[in-house]
Amino acid sequence: MKRYIAPIATLALAIPAYADDAALRDSAKELFEAIPLQAPMLENNVITRDRVDLGAKLFFDPRMSKSGLFSCQSCHNVGIGGVDGLETSIGHGWQKGPRNAPTMLNAVFNVAQFWDGRAADLAEQAKGPVQAGVEMNNTPEQVVATRNWMPAYVDAFKPSFPGEADPVTFDNFALAIEAFEATLITPNSKFDQFLMGQDGAMSEQEKRGLQAFMDTGCTACHAGINVGGEGYFPFGLIEKPGADVLPEGDRGRFAVTETADDEYVFRAAPLRNVAITAPYFHSGRVWDLKVAVDIMAESQLGEKLEEGTIDDIVAFLGTLTGEQPEVVHPILPVRTATTPKPEEM
Repeated sequence: MKRYIAPIATLALAIPAYADDAALRDSAKELFEAIPLQAPMLENNVITRDRVDLGAKLFFDPRMSKSGLFSCQSCHNVGIGGVDGLETSIGHGWQKGPRNAPTMLNAVFNVAQFWDGRAADLAEQAKGPVQAGVEMNNTPEQVVATRNWMPAYVDAFKPSFPGEADPVTFDNFALAIEAFEATLITPNSKFDQFLMGQDGAMSEQEKRGLQAFMDTGCTACHAGINVGGEGYFPFGLIEKPGADVLPEGDRGRFAVTETADDEYVFRAAPLRNVAITAPYFHSGRVWDLKVAVDIMAESQLGEKLEEGTIDDIVAFLGTLTGEQPEVVHPILPVRTATTPKPEEM
């Protein structure tokens, strides 16, 4: 379901003070949830140790690309916040992709995947980049053939998908990656600790920032467990940003639905770990979080926030950085003489 925030003619810049931490927490808990300590249940998949371990191998293996150079990790580096730190990602033939790579950390909590929501879940998302000419430029048939000619992969698929006569399939490739990615969550942030009752987890400035974030209307798009990622909204509801932020050729969700109302509509960015995932927006044109907050206030709320309020909101956003998953790079199966060779770009 699409949700749009209503135009706001005026906003009071004076933020009311909460009586105490308990009142602030109660207000926040009406809008947000803490990240759980364990991966959530998946609707159409099961998370087992074998499946997660297989998914990790596939996630890190560049041989899933046509050239043998690009893996999921290339654009969603789990060591730097689940992103690649580029405006737009580099793919096959050193082509630049059209949009900034969103983080895979906590992506399991999003309503859908990609900026335009064209993938319903992480399994469907995993199939996209593999086949995209500007990314990994491969085919399902070649991916399956590559794994079938590596005995260690064949052996890993059997316990991951027990009871299947032919478990080495493109669908199971995607399910294994989904199972691994579902474990890439970042619990126990300062904000989560505050939500769970620890008054001292956040500083006074961070609490003022949370208060301002709620009272200025940011939560109309950025709420829920992922502080965003739950709905689709027009970028530039009140005032459309310039071409330096919103490229003219990207019409957003319209490319998926072909509905006029979806022009320049994008899935609201989840803000978990936002302090470590620059650059920002689908264009990747903004590198400073303070500038990003200023742009969003003007374009979405029609307000020019005072600098002190922006500083407070940025301080609050820093509390959304959770414990980063420590992933040991897996030892990948060894190719054989019959394994399809990578193709030159």
